[in-house]
Amino acid sequence: MTQDRTLFGIALMLAFCVLAPLLDTASKLATATIPVGQITAARFLVQGALMVPVALLMGYSWRLGRREAQLLLARAVFLIASTYGFVAGVQVMPIADALAIVFVEPFILLILGHLIFGDQIGPRRIIASIIGFIGALFVIQPSLTAFGLVALFPLLSAFCFAAYMLVTRAMASTVPPVMQQLHTSIAGSLICLPIIALADVTHWPTLDPVMPEGWAWLWLFGVGFWAAVSHMCMTLALKFAPASTLAPIHYLEILPAILLGYLVFGDFPNMLTWIGIAIIVGSGLYIIHREQQLAAQSRQALAPDT
Repeated sequence: MTQDRTLFGIALMLAFCVLAPLLDTASKLATATIPVGQITAARFLVQGALMVPVALLMGYSWRLGRREAQLLLARAVFLIASTYGFVAGVQVMPIADALAIVFVEPFILLILGHLIFGDQIGPRRIIASIIGFIGALFVIQPSLTAFGLVALFPLLSAFCFAAYMLVTRAMASTVPPVMQQLHTSIAGSLICLPIIALADVTHWPTLDPVMPEGWAWLWLFGVGFWAAVSHMCMTLALKFAPASTLAPIHYLEILPAILLGYLVFGDFPNMLTWIGIAIIVGSGLYIIHREQQLAAQSRQALAPDT
């Protein structure tokens, strides 16, 4: 039974890896005519609308304590910044390049976990993190040359998503995953909408909303729809299988991203990007392997003598 649950969790994580690049593709298609801020807001509005019936069907309580409400607000802020950073990046960059840079998030998470929660990290994992950042530079450097400072937006996305994950960790035991997504979508919408309304008056370029036309409506809906579906797959996957088992699978997301980038936009990573991807993935897999080793040693130390 345990093996079946783990296999189901792996299948759900694979589904996330296939579906998440559809969110990225819809975002990049929308940037042709829609400002980045409006796309970010659309994600939360559509995702929230889709999550309401799910939450009602599952019968969860909507009430939140003060601490949970504060954490959910912080979670929404970090996810808004992460979404904005990634969408701003793929507006000009290939999806695979932006995603490769975002994959430094596990290294950032490792360092922030040490600074905030006191997680112990050894020299080997620190070295692996440094190597991972070097891999990111292989991707960032040619992107900076080609696209300018906007190539740093995915790095901003990685930092904010790491913070988002830490907040999620802090509230994991008190708020069910479905309600985390719903409340984050509601909070994100309530934050984004006044900003968009103000931008409509001040005409801030990346936030000033426009009336979508034609296919743009579908791309905006797709941003929220694929965000809701893919992240639900990941949330459920973590319910059925350990994070240590699922984490290496996440790197497979780069393959559908490359394929979609090539089929839809004609983008294909250059040699430096491939080298950077290999370094980032290799370093990330080493950190995951090391975490698994340390967890196994900890379990052995706690096991009673027989």
